[in-house]
Amino acid sequence: MQVVWFKRDLRVNDHPAIAQASQVGPVLPLYVVEPELWQQRDASKRQWDFVAETIAGLRKELGKLGQPLVVRTGQIVSVLSELKDRGLIDVLWSHEETGNRWTYQRDRQVAAWCRDHGVHWHEVQNHGVFRRLKSRDGWAERWDRFMALPASSPVALKHIDIELGYIPTARDLGLWDDLCVGRQAGGRAAGLERLNSFLTHRGKRYQREMSSPLEGAVACSRLSPYLAWGALSMREVSQAAEKQRRRLPPHAKDWRKSLRSFSGRLHWHCHFIQKLEDEPRIEFENLHRLYDGLRPTAPDAELLAAWSNGETGYPFFDACMRSLLATGWLNFRMRAMVMAAASYHLWLDWRAPGEHLARMFTDYEPGIHWNQVQMQSGTTGINSVRIYNPVKQGHDQDPKGLFIRTWVPELSQIADQHIHEPWKAQNAKQILGKLYPEPVFDHLAAAKAARERVWGVRRNAEFRTTARAIVKKHASRKTRPNARRGSRASRDQKQLDLPLGDQS
Repeated sequence: MQVVWFKRDLRVNDHPAIAQASQVGPVLPLYVVEPELWQQRDASKRQWDFVAETIAGLRKELGKLGQPLVVRTGQIVSVLSELKDRGLIDVLWSHEETGNRWTYQRDRQVAAWCRDHGVHWHEVQNHGVFRRLKSRDGWAERWDRFMALPASSPVALKHIDIELGYIPTARDLGLWDDLCVGRQAGGRAAGLERLNSFLTHRGKRYQREMSSPLEGAVACSRLSPYLAWGALSMREVSQAAEKQRRRLPPHAKDWRKSLRSFSGRLHWHCHFIQKLEDEPRIEFENLHRLYDGLRPTAPDAELLAAWSNGETGYPFFDACMRSLLATGWLNFRMRAMVMAAASYHLWLDWRAPGEHLARMFTDYEPGIHWNQVQMQSGTTGINSVRIYNPVKQGHDQDPKGLFIRTWVPELSQIADQHIHEPWKAQNAKQILGKLYPEPVFDHLAAAKAARERVWGVRRNAEFRTTARAIVKKHASRKTRPNARRGSRASRDQKQLDLPLGDQS
């Protein structure tokens, strides 16, 4: 019996593992709900609710092929042992996963169990991340070749007489309600609708509007959770975008620019996951170790709470955090801003804010998330020190204050000209400190102090030596002859718009 273990690959289309397993023998499709995984500090109810909806849809899709998804709750090794005792597993199949430390250690346990019980485990490449990569040279070309391969098609499955199992609720898993009332719906059908609407009409102004949290909510593809949990494959999204690009008439300049940007961000999706694959310590340690001890290890509880809840006294920043809390999504530039504010303005170590954001993002992808968290905190040692001015960002991205008024109703009595700086309004004393908090930091003074501290480390000669080694191991390679300098593909983060960025 071929057991196909689904993890972050919740689909049947373009699923090489199940396609290959079905060529060998009968297939038992399996998803294991691991309560310990969902109690980790980067997991949340909004994520599980999305996954549960996607699993339910996957069960139906597999049922149409002949064998619905089997769901079990518990430790994966215990589940596999039960299947072994019943004679229901000879070979284990799954896609390769670049997850957090917990999933890495769990996979090592599975590998040991397979060796001890004579079960061969086939791990199949899932997207454009390559295991045991010795050098980044030629990585982009390898990505292109992988994405150009034909997508595998669903195959008929033989029915197996086995109890399908119950899909637990968030309450069953002990997950607290995180109030994500505007979460995107899970499931492949919802993902396909997002893909089609983006490529046919929503994405026309993608390049222009992706930086705005208000306009970007429509113009961005919003495919991030479907890619993060595998309801859609990176290959089918990449091929669909390329197919649409080739259909464009010569005069469709907006569309061409947008699809070019979108394609670049699909590359960056895997580029960042590749970093965690190559160096898993990024989840816990500063990539550049000379930053160790720069910030206090224990976060200031009051500042962390104000930042987390959108109560810092800076309207545009607070609107972003409240929007994220309610929807599970935020466009990339704003994700960068809120993380940078925690690291520079509030001088918090990146770990606690990073964990909070991980829980809030429905599209949480560990490989992208922890790289971006460190990038926006300045601890990679190879990226620009980018300190976002929360007032200026508000003026730039929400000039009329519409986004602020949507999420910070306490400021309804503040005039439009002061909506970004309510402390300048004549009625500020009636509102600040009563209906809405006064600023918990001075953004100009805090940015100046943070910049001096960070650059104090970067001026060290030893710093530059280590930074060069990091660049050699992790930096992108500009190898495409047609790559345009203006795209800034290898400079810092460029609006990734993928998870931690929007994932589009």
